[in-house]
Amino acid sequence: MSPTAMENNTTDGTGIIKVDPWLEPFAPVLKRRHVSLKKWVQNINQNEGGFDKFTRGYEHFGLNVQPNGDIIYREWAPNATNASLIGDFNDWNTSAHPMKKDSFGVWEIRVPSKNGVPAIPHGSKIKISMITPEGERIDRLPAWIKRVTQDLSVSPAYDAIFWNPPEKYCWKNKAPPKPKSLRIYEAHVGISTPEGRVGTYNEFTDNVLRRIKDLGYNAIQLMAIMEHAYYASFGYQVTSFFAASSRYGTPEELMRLIDTAHGMGLYILLDIVHSHACKNVLDGLNMFDGSDHCYFHEGGKGRHDLWDSRLFNYGNWEVLRFLLSNLRFFMEEYKFDGFRFDGVTSMMYIHHGIGTGFSGDYHEYFGDSVDEESVIYLMLANEMLHSLYPNIITVAEDVSGMPGLCRPVSEGGVGFDYRLAMAIPDMWIKILKELRDDDWNIGNICWTLTNRRHMEKTIAYCESHDQALVGDKTLAFWLMDKEMYTHMSDLTPLTPIIDRGLALHKMIRLLTHGLGGEGYLNFEGNEFGHPEWLDFPRAGNNNSYHYARRQWNVVDDNLLRYKYLNEFDKTLQNTEEKFGWLSSPQAYISLKHEDDKLIVFERGNLLWIFNFHPTQSFVDYRIGTEWPGSYKIVINSDSEKHGGHNRVDESQTYISKPEPWNGRKNYIQVYIPCRIALVLSHD
Repeated sequence: MSPTAMENNTTDGTGIIKVDPWLEPFAPVLKRRHVSLKKWVQNINQNEGGFDKFTRGYEHFGLNVQPNGDIIYREWAPNATNASLIGDFNDWNTSAHPMKKDSFGVWEIRVPSKNGVPAIPHGSKIKISMITPEGERIDRLPAWIKRVTQDLSVSPAYDAIFWNPPEKYCWKNKAPPKPKSLRIYEAHVGISTPEGRVGTYNEFTDNVLRRIKDLGYNAIQLMAIMEHAYYASFGYQVTSFFAASSRYGTPEELMRLIDTAHGMGLYILLDIVHSHACKNVLDGLNMFDGSDHCYFHEGGKGRHDLWDSRLFNYGNWEVLRFLLSNLRFFMEEYKFDGFRFDGVTSMMYIHHGIGTGFSGDYHEYFGDSVDEESVIYLMLANEMLHSLYPNIITVAEDVSGMPGLCRPVSEGGVGFDYRLAMAIPDMWIKILKELRDDDWNIGNICWTLTNRRHMEKTIAYCESHDQALVGDKTLAFWLMDKEMYTHMSDLTPLTPIIDRGLALHKMIRLLTHGLGGEGYLNFEGNEFGHPEWLDFPRAGNNNSYHYARRQWNVVDDNLLRYKYLNEFDKTLQNTEEKFGWLSSPQAYISLKHEDDKLIVFERGNLLWIFNFHPTQSFVDYRIGTEWPGSYKIVINSDSEKHGGHNRVDESQTYISKPEPWNGRKNYIQVYIPCRIALVLSHD
């Protein structure tokens, strides 16, 4: 829906009630949100010429080169009483290039070209120097700067760089079609080298993209791209919002990465951080114009106690321009295909989720604890993105279960395409930490995997990037850490620990993929059970990069058993591509047997059978199915190529019998060994 259509829309924001009648008592809140949203859209249309112009703020603010070579620099800093552009191009002279302030608090200067050549050379260091009402001179990095670099031998703070390369990047490939089934490979460029250092964009392009494509993923979610001063923050303490991290290379090298991925048919999502900002002053937005409240709320409302960071004022016009333009910038300049919005729960609630649990009671989502300005911002962001980019994908990181989060804004929803199923990885870790195999609650596992909002798409995942960090363990480590250093070679005996670990690692992934959502996500390295944890260089480890890397060597070594998990992940993704269960309706579970530890369900025209029993195998086990006909195995977690025992004949055909079983019209009989999963297609 275009902004104009939104402005003229006669709906009142309660259309979502048709999807969920339990929302009826909260119709007044939905209407209030809709009125606020409509007012913003009307104001943007009347005062800025619509979303298209308003969200191109990066073409107006910051440093922009004109066709004649002049450079115009604009900055919003309403608290400052004096401002000037300084840099090595004018010997940091605060009186050489004074700026003028307009009635909206925007400072501006035009730097004339020299015979058509920009007077500020490409690569120059620059700052804006301001004077506060108290008479203090403060120097800041431009808020809209597109390139910052760090020279740790001089200072940990970043330098702002005027980036105007003589040759612009020439894009070669168009974005691929929007995936019907979303299979995301979450990756961090810096850790993507096997060496103990920061990896580069070029290395990721040349070495990692092919791995992702070969595994069968169709989307990549890139972390830690927005520039951040503290590497160990995993990219979540952003200092410069329009600058792609210089740790990994140049902007053009990131463009090459995305361009190459597009040529391979891969969507690229950016992990966008608009939930908060780094509190750094010298190279961040904090105290930008000398005030506590330029981009953020002042006082306690503008600070996140748990993250030790600053919180945006989403009700401010210029903050809204800044953030919406930030989204537009990455779509236009870098050609990202969408965003995973970080920290959505923190944004939507005044308590930010700190010390608060969510019971699912609807009053939690429409009461006084909700920050409606933040919710309206997310609605505006999604409305803008989807109206300008019909093929975009937006994903929300929300643990609260906000109703309507993934319904269209026109219905009264927040407008995201997907939400992350954050309860699923928590469940798997809890099970592996606290329960014996015999005590697994099959019913609870199925409930957690299917407990999602009707008609709101969810991305399922078995383990998050947080669970790879030191202090926690990945699934592979919880399953096999005692013997991963001694018994992962095919030349060593297959011990009970490794045998169990390989089997459950595959089964957990397959079950989550089939039952957990309408999309699937895997964090880099977890597909092959990456050994050891992830630990960024910090004071506590003597600034070591030893664990801030990915050990591709173990999966490439044909003598090691990691290859089996990698091959299974490849089978999983490519089989989904063929059958498309993620884009199929939610599964029908016909069997949850607590004693036998069996789960059976139908989804995507496939019959899924799981035996989680640690010791009990079953011969001629009856499996109910709705569909008559013959069945063939398409996934066998016990096959030799997946590191299994080959206990099932994959060439076998199963013929259904027309007798009701487990509430289905037909049944087949199968041999289902312990700790094995089979997926069957029917003819």
